[in-house]
Amino acid sequence: MQPISRRYTFLIHEQPPAVVIEDGGLSHELSPLWLRERTQAPDQLEAMTQQRLFDSHAIDADLTLVRAVRVGEQQVDLTFSDGHRETYDLSTLANELGETDLFPAAEPWDASLAPQQMRFDWNRVLNDPAYFQASLDAYMRRGYIVLYGVPTDPERILQVGSHFGYVKETNFGRYFEVYSRPSGNDLAYRSVALGPHTDNPYRDPVPGIQLLHCLVNETTGGLSTLADSLKVLEQLRQEMPDGYELLKQIPVRFRFVDAGTRLVTQRTMIQTDDDGYPTGVHYSPRLDALPLLSDAQTRLFHRARQRLGELLADPAYEVRFALGAGELMLFDNSRVLHGRTSYDSNEGHRHLQGCYLDADGPRERFASLLKTHASIEEVA
Repeated sequence: MQPISRRYTFLIHEQPPAVVIEDGGLSHELSPLWLRERTQAPDQLEAMTQQRLFDSHAIDADLTLVRAVRVGEQQVDLTFSDGHRETYDLSTLANELGETDLFPAAEPWDASLAPQQMRFDWNRVLNDPAYFQASLDAYMRRGYIVLYGVPTDPERILQVGSHFGYVKETNFGRYFEVYSRPSGNDLAYRSVALGPHTDNPYRDPVPGIQLLHCLVNETTGGLSTLADSLKVLEQLRQEMPDGYELLKQIPVRFRFVDAGTRLVTQRTMIQTDDDGYPTGVHYSPRLDALPLLSDAQTRLFHRARQRLGELLADPAYEVRFALGAGELMLFDNSRVLHGRTSYDSNEGHRHLQGCYLDADGPRERFASLLKTHASIEEVA
């Protein structure tokens, strides 16, 4: 794979031995333990799987560098106190440091987002790797895409899902039918309006991605709505920092019950990464319950979730469109909240199919395409 990041400058100190990186004016000395674990030696790292052939957890915690000598521009010869000596490739270390740079960063959006740039031709996605990569890039930046030209034959949604990742089976099946029926076990199976929400917040893990494929739409209503929680959370944090922190830190109960299923879990309404930055929300006013807090905190918590709901439904943050036959929207189930306006089932038939994918599928596909491209360039 090509080097992911060029921004790091490596400084090699011979006395005392050290490897230092500079990044944007900041310096950081790499720990001997960090370096030793990232051995590139063929007797320590299996080439195909890139898995270690030794137990890195057994490395002496007091390991030191006893020698460091630069070899040309891109290599450094290191000797460790455990006797291991190796010539490291600095570009490989840079890749380790900047591995997440492989993926496009999220770009929060609001109602000003031009919907046309989020639309992709399914046939080209299926047959043109570069175009497929562009659709994955758009998805990772904005959290959703719309495919057009998708055949409306039964179970086509599973082919699309498998192209972007791995289909996740739930109590609704490998895929589910969305049309008005009085006996349905979810309000999605009615013709009523649905406010912005995330699906299955009561499940562990929550489905990462949702697909909705329109087979027939003969109604004038039933418009699809999408809102980016990342943009909304920026506003909520500015308006209500204390309430924002409660939604981020205090778990709530989410519960789903039907004739044959009962699913209950606890999780925070604001979802974050390991560094505490928001990556989405778990939001469904039909399925959650206030946590047990003091009266003052309960009121603050409620005002915060109330304001979150108002912002998610605000036209300033919402894109709204009719999903026509042969169109399919694919969206991050936690980041991009979806909803629907009401429709009159007497006007005609409206039938969608839906399914879920695990969250890591598009990232895996994107990385594989980059790796294939790099291999082709190497051969050339």
